[in-house]
This record gives sequence, structure tokens and C-alpha cells, in this order.
Amino acid sequence: MSTSSPEAVKKLLENMQTDLRSLSMECKKKFPPVKEAAESGIVKIKTIAARNSDILATLKENSSEVVQPFLMGCGTKEPKITQLCLAAIQRLMSHEVVSEAAAGNIINMLWQLMENGQEELKLLQTVLVLLTTNTVVHDQVLSKAIVLCFRLHFTKDNITNNTAAATVRQVVTVVFERMVAEDERFKDIVDQPPPVQGNTNRRSVSTLRPSAKDAYMLFQDLCQLVNADAPYWLVGMTEMTRTFGLELLESVLNDFPRVFLQHQEFSFLLKERVCPLVIKLFSPNIKFRQGNSSAASPAPVEKPYFPICMRLLRVVSVLIKHFYSLLVTECEIFLSLLVKFLDGEKPQWLRAVAVESVHRLCVQPHLLRSFCLSYDMKQHSTKVFRDIVNALGSFIQSLFIVLNTGNPAATNTSTGGSGAQGAAQGAAQGGPGAGGQGGSLTTQAAFEYRGTWIPLMTVSVQGSAKATYLEMLDKVEPPSIPEGYAMSVAFSALLDLVRGITSMIERALAKEEEEAAVRREANPDQNTQLEPGAHLVWEEMVSACWCGLLAALSLLLDASTDETATESILKAELTVAALCGRLGLVTPRDAFITAICKASLPPHYALTVLSSNTANINKAKKTASKTAPLAKATTTHPPKMSRGNTGASYSIQGQSVQIISSSSESHQQVVAVGQPLSVQPQGTVVLTAKNIQCMRTLLNLAHCHGVVLGTSWQLVLATLQHLVWILGLKPGVGGALKPGRAVEGPSTVLTTAVMTDLPVISNILSRLFESSQYLDDVSLHHLIHALCSLSLEAVEMAYGTNKEPSLFAVAKLLETGLVNMDRIEILWRPLTGHLLEVCQHPNARMREWGAEAVTSLIKAGLAYKHNPPLAQNQRLQLLLLNPLKELSNVLHADIRQKQLESVLQILQSQGDSLGPGWPLVLGVIGAIRNDQGESLIRTAFQCLQLVVTDFLPTMPCACLQIVVDVAGSFGLQNQELNISLTSIGLLWNISDYFFQRGEAITQELEREEAALQKQAQEKGEPLNRPFHPAPPFDCLWLCLYAKLGQLCVDPRPAVRKSAGQTMFSTIAAHGTLLQQPTWHIVVWKVLFHLLDCVRKSSTTADREKIESGGGNILIHHSRDTAEKQWAETWVLTLAGVARIFNTRRYLLQQLGDYFKAWEVLLDHIQSAALSKNSEVSLAALKSFQEILQIATPVKDSTMSTDALAAMGVPPVLIDPLSAPGPGRPLLRSDSMLERLTSYNGAELQAPPPGEESTLEDAALWWSAWNTWYRTGTDSTRPPSGGTGTDRPSFVPSQPFLTALVQIFPALYQHIKTGFSMEDLRKLGVILHGAVSIPISSDASPFILPSYTEAVLTSLQEAVLTALDVLQKAICVGPENLQVMYPAIFEQLLLFVEFSCKPPQYGKMETKHVANAKYNQIQLFTPAEWVALNYVPFAERSLEVVVDLYHKTACHKAVINEKVLQNIIKTLRMPLGLKYGCPSESTWKLAVSSLLKVLSTGLPVARQHASSRKFDTMWPELANAFKDFLFTKSTPPDNVSIQEFQKNEAIDVEVVQLISTEILPFAIFIPKDFVGQIMAMLNKGSIHSQSSSFTEAEVDVRMREEFSKVCFETLLQFSFSNKVSTPQEGYISRMALSVLLKRSQDVLRRYVDDERLSGRCPLPSGQRMKLDCQLLRQQVTEIIFVLKAISTLMDSLKKTQPENVDGTTWAQVIALYPTLVECITCSSSEVSSALKEAMGPFKDFMQPPVSRVQNGES
Repeated sequence: MSTSSPEAVKKLLENMQTDLRSLSMECKKKFPPVKEAAESGIVKIKTIAARNSDILATLKENSSEVVQPFLMGCGTKEPKITQLCLAAIQRLMSHEVVSEAAAGNIINMLWQLMENGQEELKLLQTVLVLLTTNTVVHDQVLSKAIVLCFRLHFTKDNITNNTAAATVRQVVTVVFERMVAEDERFKDIVDQPPPVQGNTNRRSVSTLRPSAKDAYMLFQDLCQLVNADAPYWLVGMTEMTRTFGLELLESVLNDFPRVFLQHQEFSFLLKERVCPLVIKLFSPNIKFRQGNSSAASPAPVEKPYFPICMRLLRVVSVLIKHFYSLLVTECEIFLSLLVKFLDGEKPQWLRAVAVESVHRLCVQPHLLRSFCLSYDMKQHSTKVFRDIVNALGSFIQSLFIVLNTGNPAATNTSTGGSGAQGAAQGAAQGGPGAGGQGGSLTTQAAFEYRGTWIPLMTVSVQGSAKATYLEMLDKVEPPSIPEGYAMSVAFSALLDLVRGITSMIERALAKEEEEAAVRREANPDQNTQLEPGAHLVWEEMVSACWCGLLAALSLLLDASTDETATESILKAELTVAALCGRLGLVTPRDAFITAICKASLPPHYALTVLSSNTANINKAKKTASKTAPLAKATTTHPPKMSRGNTGASYSIQGQSVQIISSSSESHQQVVAVGQPLSVQPQGTVVLTAKNIQCMRTLLNLAHCHGVVLGTSWQLVLATLQHLVWILGLKPGVGGALKPGRAVEGPSTVLTTAVMTDLPVISNILSRLFESSQYLDDVSLHHLIHALCSLSLEAVEMAYGTNKEPSLFAVAKLLETGLVNMDRIEILWRPLTGHLLEVCQHPNARMREWGAEAVTSLIKAGLAYKHNPPLAQNQRLQLLLLNPLKELSNVLHADIRQKQLESVLQILQSQGDSLGPGWPLVLGVIGAIRNDQGESLIRTAFQCLQLVVTDFLPTMPCACLQIVVDVAGSFGLQNQELNISLTSIGLLWNISDYFFQRGEAITQELEREEAALQKQAQEKGEPLNRPFHPAPPFDCLWLCLYAKLGQLCVDPRPAVRKSAGQTMFSTIAAHGTLLQQPTWHIVVWKVLFHLLDCVRKSSTTADREKIESGGGNILIHHSRDTAEKQWAETWVLTLAGVARIFNTRRYLLQQLGDYFKAWEVLLDHIQSAALSKNSEVSLAALKSFQEILQIATPVKDSTMSTDALAAMGVPPVLIDPLSAPGPGRPLLRSDSMLERLTSYNGAELQAPPPGEESTLEDAALWWSAWNTWYRTGTDSTRPPSGGTGTDRPSFVPSQPFLTALVQIFPALYQHIKTGFSMEDLRKLGVILHGAVSIPISSDASPFILPSYTEAVLTSLQEAVLTALDVLQKAICVGPENLQVMYPAIFEQLLLFVEFSCKPPQYGKMETKHVANAKYNQIQLFTPAEWVALNYVPFAERSLEVVVDLYHKTACHKAVINEKVLQNIIKTLRMPLGLKYGCPSESTWKLAVSSLLKVLSTGLPVARQHASSRKFDTMWPELANAFKDFLFTKSTPPDNVSIQEFQKNEAIDVEVVQLISTEILPFAIFIPKDFVGQIMAMLNKGSIHSQSSSFTEAEVDVRMREEFSKVCFETLLQFSFSNKVSTPQEGYISRMALSVLLKRSQDVLRRYVDDERLSGRCPLPSGQRMKLDCQLLRQQVTEIIFVLKAISTLMDSLKKTQPENVDGTTWAQVIALYPTLVECITCSSSEVSSALKEAMGPFKDFMQPPVSRVQNGES
């Protein structure tokens, strides 16, 4: 209920009346004046109540009167009445109805009571109510009231004292609250008080308002009182304690700072009064004299006095906290003093309260910031902030120092006897220290260092400096400080300092970033830069404090035995490190990180990166210290470990402490034993739980603050690597580390505690690198760089050892790369560049991981969904694939294997989207070398197969050429033959693909070509690509052909063969796609180049025998040397080129230099034909045949499909209705010719019309003829070597010669018009040479017919065919050709001679075919040479001669060139030899041929008798007849009678020819010849036999029939009725007389023998047999003679008598007696013949009449 409500007012009036009544009652007897006053008061109140509406206001106006009765009551000194009055007065006060005058009266009354010592507590209560309920008390009244309270504070009564103290505090507060309220009321009125002068005295307060003036006066007097001076305002003070005064000052300063900040008068008081006072009071503490403290007294005491000192520190804390800005210089002094109080020489309690004060500062980061701004950042100023932190650090360190007895500081300074030493001793003895049992091991949180054990207490909540000793306001003596308290406060202060500064700076930075982001949004174009001012402060703060912090924290971390404390220290170090990172302070950041790193590793662990970093930090600090004036005192050094030392040394504030060994080891639980990661094995190291805790902090730091680590990543990662190694974590898939057993040396020993931690640590490690995706680019680069450096170290370490290397860095590079795929571009080069180096490492495990990392990254990069997609970001794709290509430079097979497996996987997963990456991928596949081993090549080839089968359509056409190159390189590798062969198959598939997609490929390539051309022009360079300027699509084909061309000269025969077949098939199948000019390149650069190479290789190939084809494969003898294998290649190549020339003739003829190409081709054919290898030479001729036997294509659509196919037109063109396939669409056209010419331009052009190309053709054919002639000449020329068994260098084979000769007819068809006698002569030489060549006896069974068969060899057939073609051509040719007939005859007659006289090949010895050793081909002796059986050939030639002569006998040339004579001359040999001929058939044929020739030729000869052209022939003919009819050779013994008769019949035929064709025409025939004939007939007509009877000749038969015919012919000719010349008559007479004389002789001899035989005794059996034979011969002879006589008689009878001269008659008659004598013969055959002979004599028994007449006349 409000005091002004009607109810409250009513109640007040009632209560007042009641009070007055009570007062009246009490004073009725003793104090009547009081009673009267009370009663009048009642009336007064009633009156006021009745008359006024605003009762309270009226009451207040009349309050002096109203209060008067009560004041009078108080004056009675009666306790009861006094109490009643004071209560009533309080009630009035509480209703605020006391006026200023009334208040003054009340105060006076109260003072009276105070002096009387009455109702002291009630007095205090009343003052308080008066001052708190209203503001009417001012100035002197107020001062009196306050003094009243002060006076009551110093009574003898404790309760009163305490109550008064409380009241004073409240009153002081009220005074200042009034001022605040007053200021609040007047705040809107702009009031400019005059500036306060520096020398203003206490009275210059006129400008202040009333309340302010009161406050001012009060505060000023408080200062006076504390300073032990007389007050100005508080008149009447009798006593005052400094402690109470300081408390009051502190409370005012603390509660009302605005008053001092807003009013200059108050500010003045602070500066001029308070600060000097504080400094003055501090002096005993600063000077620190020993002595005992005395009882409290206002007099100043020159010694450290706990109550004062403690209160001073509280005041200082408040001053610094609130008025720092006003008192910059003063605060500098205070802070410096504070720092000094932490000195080890000060009393323990002083240090404790000082450290509490410092703690209070530490929880106020903004204050610390101000210090930094005001002092540390100013020149020539104390580095206050730095000193505070360093002092704290030194303080902590000093607590660990075990003090030596000689040290003056060791004397106990405290009356309580519990200094540092005492506390330490107490703890050691288990005494009342800091709680917990004494001893070296304890569960209590504590720090232990070098034997000093300091427990840790909970002193305050984090972030608040709740002091213990600063609050001990009631203590007069310094308290005993428990052990560990100072350390605990200092520890909290450190942590709070770190926490405060970092959170303040972090908040500011966050706010700054937000504002920057907002500004950027508002003005995206503007580059907003932050003001550097704020940053400078923060940087200075961190720079100032880090050394001290680090020294202290490191020491504490080392000494900590409690997990929570350790965690706090680590958190602090982490926070500072992160903050330094954010502010870009590299040295401090690295120093803190180094500290954490060192703490993570086992003690004295030799880690270079940390040692070197420590050195750098020290250097940095020394540099910094040169610029700081107090450097010597304040520079600190972080913990420094050195490998050579057993311990570490910490140095803080110039005090260097050597630590023998790290004390904390003994208190730490060992959780792991492992091996250090070093080059030299160094035994084992242990990890403690604290190490693991530090490791987690390190992980946390890297995870949360990676973005600011920068170059410190190196430290962090190096440490983690070593820890991971010691813990035995090994990398698994994707780079994550998993617990794995140690590979070398003693296995890592892990406790169960750490075993459960390992998966967590492993997981955190992975998350750490996963979180790298949130790092900015620069930080990420730092991380990558650090990992690369680490990896380089691991690489260095792994050299020259097969130990398991550390794979941490490589695994983590992989992990980092995988999570940063979205910005892989920025880290790709350093990342992969390094991993590629790792891939080249000699250590297999190292390499394996390098490769794993590179390939995983590439695969992940390609699979990642980039934005924009890879397909649209060509540069990125190439960047990603580049390392894959780089791996090709690594020589290690395992790396290449990994690379190729990756390629296979990439193809399988991303093959369709590789696009511009194809060249790189193909480059990788194709980067094979022969030293790489089969499996690698096999894997690479799998990739290629996949590419060719699946991806050709998806790749850019520009890559097709690379595919061809790659496929070719697989063909050329020599590790795996099957792959080489399969790759050739792939080339065929590729060519098919080109063919099918020709149009699309052409378009794409041409677009690209245009672009390239443009670029080249812009640069002013020519376009550089193979086979330029051929169109791009043609270039593709050319590359394919060129690659196949290389494979065609591979060292392996199978590859050559396959490549050759593929190449020629491809050109045949798809050559039509090429444009005409491209063919020029194909011919010269591909085909002829290939021929050159093959020829060169073949001619230089090795002739050593190859035993086997690898493994157990046997090699056929026809391929058992390199030379033979190359021969096969030569054959294939030549045949292929020839086929192309054949099928593409019209196309090639369009090229300008077709003739030159033709010449080159012929040159190749010639050199092959002259090869010493029969296979090559024969094949060359086949190719020759092929290019010559070109059917002239039909000129219209009648052209057959076969012919077109032969020309290489693809089948798709031939059948107009067939589907055009996947290639270019083909329109159906009417004429095949049109379709041919429209096919891709006019490549396969129609044959030229008319005779335009005849001239060119002729040149080609004559060129071919020259080649043929040279080949023939060289191959048939006989060897010039010696005789005997020397094997000639080379003898052409029969099939070769056959083929050579068979070419001529085809060739001749094209050159016949210009074929001259000279050419014919050349031909003859070659044919003769060819036929003369013998064969090797081991080949003869396959070539020769058996000797008995009269069959020609193919070669002989061919030779005759060649001549036949010639003679037929001459026959139908023009007149001038016929001069060649004699030459042909001459050639043929040469061949005829072979029948009797086989030709000789040089001086080679040949055996007759019948004697050759067919059956025993001896491998190691030279084969014998066998001459062919030339008889059938000679005979056939003879038949040809006869036939030809029959046709040409009348030709002028034949007559003029004496062909007939030559024929006869040639035939003389077989005719003369007769039975001596090698073959019986020869002479028989010779005779029949002679007869046929003569039957044709003699009439011609007679016809030309007058020209005497045949004169020389006749003697030749006579000799021929003579040699034949009277041969010197005897018939063989085994000739049967029938055979003999047949032979005789032949002789008879000859004689008949003479009788019919020669003798009747004697007039046209030379006389000599006739004479010779007559002599022969004469000789033949007499059947004689040799008179010597040797056994061999017994069997000689008589040629009865022959003699008879001769005789008859003789007779016929002699007695012919025709008029004959005298000479003829003479010949016949002479012949007749010879005949008759011989008949006479035979008959006589017979008669004589007959007589003798009758007388002979009976002979023996042998003799009888011989006689019988002789007898039979004789009988035959006599019968023949008798028959001849009878014939003669018949002839004489028929002949004109005048034609027979007398001598003849005489001789005929003389025969008669002899005939008569023969009558006695015993043979019936003789008898019958005798009868026939003697019969005709009857006609001549008487001389005829005519004879007489003649005689008479």
C-alpha cells in the first residue's frame, strides 16, 4: 500500500494521534510540558486533517510543530519515552512529511542522545530512515548525521560498532545515490561547469548542486581521514581507522564510478587525493622492513600491514577497473607495484593477495587491452601488460624452485610461520598442507616438478576472480596460506587471462567479419579493407604476453599430474596458438604448437622439425627483445629441448632453471611402447596417457583451427606422423589409418587403455583431413605443402633401406585430395607433383602407396561431379589426367602396372566422357617399352582393346591417329608375340571403323584442321602435322599405313607377315576412300619405302641356322634362317605392292609420276627376281606377271563383278541394291561407270578413251621388257667359275626360270609393235640360257619326269610357248616382221641339237639324269647337278620347226637366210648318229621331219634353182642322206626283228623320197648332187655283209627291202623312158655294171660255199649253231640277189633297147651260167627265187633285131 494513498494517510493520522496520546499519557506526571505539547499536537493534526485536502503536504509544512512534542519527549532521557518518540519520528519520516527545518531539529536531538549514550541502535536506525526516505537533509545537517554514525562506530559496544559501521556504509552510499539521482534529474539541462583547475582547493565546489556538493565533501573528508588529516566537512570526528576509511573509499569508488568519471571535481579528487594516498600507504610494502605489527592506531606504520595492504590492493583493483582511463599514469605505477609484490622476496601472504589482485585483472580482458594500448604500445613506456604476464609466469616458476638455505629469501617472513618453505615442509611431512596425503604419489590434482609437489585447489569458478585473502577484511594478522593456494590462483589467473583475451579478440574479429560481409553485400564491387587499428592492439597484446604464457603453461603442462589440469593447460595453449594464427603472428603460433607437439611425444624424442623450430623461435624472440627497453627482465624463452641433453631447461624472466629429468614421467601411466621413426633403430620409446592427451589436443587444434595453422602444419603433421608410427597405425583404403602390427623389430606394445582409444584417434585423424574441405585455399596449400615436406623426409629416410617406410604423409595427401575434389585444381599440381616423385622411390612399399594415392585421386577426380562438369571444363580434365601420363616416366614395373590398372578402371567407368583427355589416356596406354615385361604390356593391351572395341565413336577424331600409333607400338613391342599379332588385328578393326564412319570423321577433322590452320596463320607459322598437305582424313589413313609399314619390317617373321597381309588388305579394301593426291604419298612414302626397307633387311639378313622358334617349337627347314624368314616377307610385300599397282592402275596413272613409280616397282621386282633366294625370286616373277597381265577393263556396264572386285572396288558399290552400310549413303546410279567415277571424287577413274594413253603405255611396257631382259640375262648367265666340284654361287631354279619365260608372252603382247631383231636376239640368249641350266639332284625328283617318259618340263614348255607366240605374231604381223622367221628357226634348231648334244652350263659338271642319285640325298655333300633330259624338248622343237617351215617355206627371208639348209644341217647330227642317239625316237623324228621339210622345201628349192639360193643346201642334203642311210652306228643287240623291219621301212621311205622328189627333177638339181645320190642308191642296192665273222656281227641283219628299193630306184632311174642327158645315161650304166658285178660275186661265193658244206664232217653243237646262222644269212643274201636279177630283167625288158649299152648286156648274159650253177642248192627258198630269176632270160635267148639294125646302121 502506497504511503500517499487515502487509507495510508488516514492510518498515519490515526497512528500519530495514538502516538501523541501515548506520549501525553507517559509524560502526564513527570513532564507536563511534553504532555501539553502532545495534546496541542493532537489538535493540530486534527485541524490539518479537517481543513486540507492534501493532508501530507500540509503536514510537511507544519512538520516542525508536529515533530516538536516527540523531540521534547526524547529530551526527557527516559528510555521508554525516547523509544516511543523515535518510533513516531521514524513513522513520520517514512511518510516523507519531515521538512528541512524539522530534519535539522531531529538531527540535533539525535546528536544529544548520542552524546548521552542513549538508544544508540535506535539512533542509527533513525538516521538511516531519515536519510534514506527523503532528501531534505543537506550540507551541515547531513555532515552532522554522518559524524554521528561515525562516532557510534567507535563505542565500546561491539554490536553498536558493527551496526554503526553498516550504517556509515549505507549512509555514504545514500549520499552518493542522491547525487546520482540529482544528476539523473538534471541530465537534460546542458550544464557546462567551468573546467576544474589543476590547483583547485577544497572550497571550489560552488558549481556543484546540493547533493553533489554533499558527496564531494564527504569523499574529500574520507581521503583526509585515511591520510590521517583533519576533515573539512565532517566536523566533530573524534576517531577513525585507516582500514575502515579504505573500505569506504573502495565501496564508493566501486559503486559509483560514473560520479567520478562525469564530474571533473570528483576526477580531481581521484587524481590529487586518492592516488597519492594509495601510493603513500603502499610504501611499507614496497620497502619491506622486517618487524612486528602493533595494535590498530590512526598513526601511519612503516611496515607491511596485512589489513591495510589487502585493502589498498582492493582499492587499486577498483581504481584500475573503473578509472583506468582517468589515471593512466597512476595505474602504471599501481600495476608496477602489483608486479613487484609477486616477487619471491615478499611475504607469502603479500604474494598471495597480490596474485589474487592480478587474477582480478586477468578476468577483465578489456582492461588488459587498455593496458596494452596505453603502455605496451607507447614508446618509452613500461610494458605493463607484458610485465604482468611475465610476473605471473615467474611467480609460478618460483613456486617450483627449491630454495637453498643460503638464500636470504629463505628466511621466513611471516609471523604465522607458514611461508613457502613451511608449506612445502608441511606437505612433505603430511602435515596441514593443502589437503591430501603427503608422499610422491597422490590421487589429488597437483603439479610435480623436480621433487617439488604442489597440490592444486579449486579457487574460483572459471572466469571469476573470487579472492580468499582479499576478502579477509576482519583479519588483522596475515593469515597462513595453504600450500598450493598461490599456485592454484596463479594457474586460474593464467587460464582466465588466456580465455579472456582470446574470447574478446575472437568476438571482435567475428563482429568485424560480419560487418565486412554486410558491406560486401551492399557494395560487392568495393574492396573493403578493415581498419588496422584494432588489429594492432590485439597483435601487440599477443606479442606482449605469449612468451610468458608459453613459459608458464609449458612448465605447468610438464609438471601437471592431473588430467583435468592438463586438459585446461592444453586448451589454453591451443586457444593461444589458434588466436596467433588468426592474427597472423607466426612465431608465437609456432611456439605454442611446438610446445603441444613436444608434449605429445615421448621425453627427449629427437624430432628435428621441432628442434629447429625452437631455435627459430628463440632467434625471433631475441630479435624482438632488442627493441624492448625491459627486454632483459622480461624476455622469456619457451621450453627448449635438445637432443644431447638429458633434461630440458625453462627460463623465465632471466632465471634459468636446469631440469635434470622430466619429473612428470614417474606419475604418468605408460600406455604404449613403440619404435621411434628414425633412420637408425634406437630401441623403443614409451607414450604416456599425457602424451595421448596432448596428441588429442593437437588433433583438435588441427581440426578446428586448420585454417590459421599456415606453416605450422609442418610441426603438427610431423608430430602426428611420429605418434602414429609409434602407435603402429598403418594406412588403409583411401588413406585412413588403421591399427596394424609394426612391420619391423619388436612389435608395438599397447595397453588396453590405448587400444580402445586407437580407433577414436584414427577416426579423429581422418576427420581432421576430411575437415580440410572447410579450409580456405591458402590454408589448404599450407597443409598440402606440409604433407609434401613430411613425405619428402619419409622418402629421404626410406632410401637405402628395405624397412617399412612411414606412409603417413602419403596416405594423408590422398585423404586430403579426396575430400577437396570441388577445388582440386588449386592443389592438384603440388599434390600430384610430389606423389609422382614418391612413385619413383626405390622402396617398393613407398612407391606402391605413392601410386595408390595418385591413381585413387585421378579416379576420384574424374568420377567427381564437378561444376561445371568435366565435359565442359577441358583444362581441368587434362590437369587431372596429366599425372597419369607422368607415371609413364617411372621405370618401376609395379607403378606402371598400377597406372595401367587405373586406366582400365577409368575406361570402364568414365570412358564415355573422357573427351579431350583421350590423348593423355592413349599416351599412357602406348607408353610401353620392351624392358617392361609381359604382364605390363598385357594390361596395357587390355586397355587398348577396350578402347578400340568400345570407345572409338566417343573420342574426338583427332585422337584416332594416336590410337593408330598406340596400336602400332603394341605391334612393335617384342615381349609378347601374341599381343603384337592381335594389335595388328586391332589396326584392321580401326581401319574398318574409319571406313564405316568416314564421312563423320572427315567433317570433324576438317573443322579441327580449319581451326588449327587459323591458329597457325595468326602465329605466322606453317601448320605442322604429319603428311601435310594431304587432307586430314587421308592423313589418318596414311598414319595407319605408315604404322603397318613399320610393323612389316619387324624383326619377328610372324609380325611381318600379319602386318603385311593387313596392310595390303586394308589398302585394297579401303583405298578407294583416299583422294588422288594422297595416293602419291601412299606409293612413294609407304609402299616403296617399305619395299626399300624389306629389300635392305632381306639382303643383309643372317644366314645362321635357327634351331627352334622358342620353347619346343620346331622350325621348318624352309624358315630356319633369318634370311629365309625375311625372304617370306619380301615375297609378301612385293606381291602386295604389285597387286595394288594392278588393281589401282587407272587411279595411279592419273598421278604425274606414274612412269617413275612403274620404273621403281620394276627395279624392285628385278632385284627380288635376282635374289639368291629361290622363294623370293620366284615370287618376284609372279608379281611381274601380275602387273603385266592386266585385263583392259570393259568400257561399259558389262564390266563383271569379279573384275571390279579385282580392281578393289568395295562390294558395297558392286551391288546397287545392297544396303550401303554404316558408311556414307550411296545413291543407286544407272551405270557402273558413273558409280565408279562418283565414288569419293574420281579416284578410281574410268579408263581413258581412245589412244591417248597408248604412248605412255608403250613406255611402261618397254620399261617392263628391259626389266625382264635384265633379269633374264643376269639369272641365266652361266657361271664363270672353274670346273670340278666347286659349287657355283647360284643356279636359278626351274620354277623360277619357267615363270620368267612364262612372262614373255604376256609382255610381248604389249611390245610386239616395236619388237626388233635385236630384241629377238636378246630373247634367244635368255631362252637358251634358261634351258641350259641344270637342276640339283635333290630337287630333280620333284621337277623331272622320269627318264622313260617323253614329257617336257614346264620350263621347256614355256620356252616353246614363247617362241610360238612370237611366230604367231610374225605370222599375222606386217611384212617387215617376217625377217624374224630365220632367227626363230635358228633358235629352235639350237634346241633341236640338244637331243644329241645337251647344252653345257658354263663349265659345270652335270650328270645324266639317269645316273643322278635320287635315293641318297646326302645332307652334307654338295648336291650333284643333273642335266635335264633334253630329248623331248629337242623333239618338240623339231616338230615346231617342221610345222613352222611348212608355213613359211616360201617366205623370202626363209629362202634368203638358207633356213632349209640349216634345218638339214641340224638334222644331220641325229640322222648320222641314228642308233647312237640318246633316244631312239630322236632319229626317227629327225627322219620324218626331214621328209616333211623336204616335201615342202624341195619344190621351193627347185623353183628358185636359177637364183642359186639353194646351191649350198644340196651337198648338205646329200651328206644327210648318206650319214643316215649308211650309218656308222650299229643297232642295239636287243632290237627285235619287227623293230628292225620298221627301221628298214624308214630307210625305204627316204629312198622313195629320193625317187619321187629328187631324181625326177634332176634337171633342176646340181649334177654333183645327183651323182652322190646315184652312188648312194648303188651302195644301198647291193645287199652285202662283212666277210669277217666275229660273234658280235653275226646278228647284223640284211636290209633286203632297202636294197631292193634302192636297186629298183636305180633301175627305174637308169632305164627311164625320159630323155636323159648323156651324163645321166653314164650314171645309170655305171650303176648297172656295178650292180651286175656284185650280183656275180655273191652268186659265185654261194656256189662255192654250197660245195664245201656238203663235204664237211658233222660239226659240234656250237659250230652247228654258228653255221646255221651264217647259212641263213647267206641264203637271205642269195635270195635278194636273185630277186634283184629278176627285177633287172624286168626293167631291161621294159626299157628301150637303145637305152641299154652293150657292156650291160654282156654283164647280164654273163650271169646266166652262174645262175645255172646254183641249181644244186639244197634250199627250197633259193630254188624258187632261182626259178624267178632264170625265167626272164628266155626273152633274151636270141639277140633282138633292133640291135643288129643298130649295128648295121
